[in-house]
Amino acid sequence: MKSRVAITLFIAAMIFTGGYAALFVAPDEATMHQIQRIFYFHVPVWTAMTTALSIAFASCIGWLVTRKTWFDSLAAASSEVGVMCCTAGLITGMLWGKPVWGIWWTWDARLTSTFVLWLLYVSYLLLRELLDDPYKRATLSAVFGIFAFLDLPIVLFSTTLWRTQHPQPVLFGGPNSINRTMLDVFFLCMIAIVAVMILILIDRFRLEQLRLEAEELRVEIESRVAEPAPMGVGQGIPLKGQL
Repeated sequence: MKSRVAITLFIAAMIFTGGYAALFVAPDEATMHQIQRIFYFHVPVWTAMTTALSIAFASCIGWLVTRKTWFDSLAAASSEVGVMCCTAGLITGMLWGKPVWGIWWTWDARLTSTFVLWLLYVSYLLLRELLDDPYKRATLSAVFGIFAFLDLPIVLFSTTLWRTQHPQPVLFGGPNSINRTMLDVFFLCMIAIVAVMILILIDRFRLEQLRLEAEELRVEIESRVAEPAPMGVGQGIPLKGQL
């Protein structure tokens, strides 16, 4: 318990430090100026989303190969956290795009493929809610989860494959690479936000495990209640007056 509190406080300190660095330490960008500072939150959220959905993809495969229930729990938890990060990325992107592009939304390749990704994983979560049988739910959702993940590479490489409203990559030697101070602040924010995502994912995974255990207990209780009473327990034994 103490270690969990310490880890949470450490991550909270990282978030505070990253936020302060993004707002006051990182230098002003030459063309977008202050609005560019949302970059230090927008891109790390997408990194967290990519990490969560990659875990979900691996967990779907793990369930289909091993049939271990914790893979299904991890797939459900990481998909839900991934949808949360994707939603945050879409919202911060619109907040950034309006002052820079003059519009909240445009149907270019990056935005369209990302919106499709969001719809696919929302559908994955809805599919899980519609199926009552645990085995059938885990299997069908795993297959659909693998299919949904196929859109993620399209999202990641959309700015390279097509001409989009989005700028070209600014990290790792892109044509518009940012300076060292911006890069340091970016990595600090990215580590902090991914750490928050992992913390939420762990809690969501534990909650999913508890939910599955409660569901198994409910099914067992219902099956026992539905069983007919054995002969001799309240039935089938004649009374003395009936002999």
